[in-house]
Amino acid sequence: MSDAPIITGPKSVGVLNKEDDGMVTLKVPGTDYQFKLVPKGETTSSNGEMISGIISAQAERVDVITAGGKFVEPVYGRPRRVQGMITGGDVAANVIIVNAGGAVVHAKLMDLQKAGDFMIGQNVSFDVKPGSTFELSK
Repeated sequence: MSDAPIITGPKSVGVLNKEDDGMVTLKVPGTDYQFKLVPKGETTSSNGEMISGIISAQAERVDVITAGGKFVEPVYGRPRRVQGMITGGDVAANVIIVNAGGAVVHAKLMDLQKAGDFMIGQNVSFDVKPGSTFELSK
């Protein structure tokens, strides 16, 4: 059994570190994940502080899968591939929320796919376009 935290809500938690290049690195506790993300809005937390917020990504085609685990690839750097279970979404914004094994990703779908065509509990897999963001919770 993994020691990754069980994620039930729409936010990810982690330790946020600001980078010199204007990016932030989110280290997810209980995992080796260190995601390099574009900060969205004000990141007022101090380096090394435990925070929560929303990881948003632009998904390429989302496929429903029947086998496999929950993960984000690569472990270090910008997210390029996400696989996990749908835990929620926003039909109006065309977004699905995916528990990806320690991280929760809000995936904006491409125009040809609709969030309403997916169901909570489905396992999905998709590639991620560059530019994933992190928005600190208020």
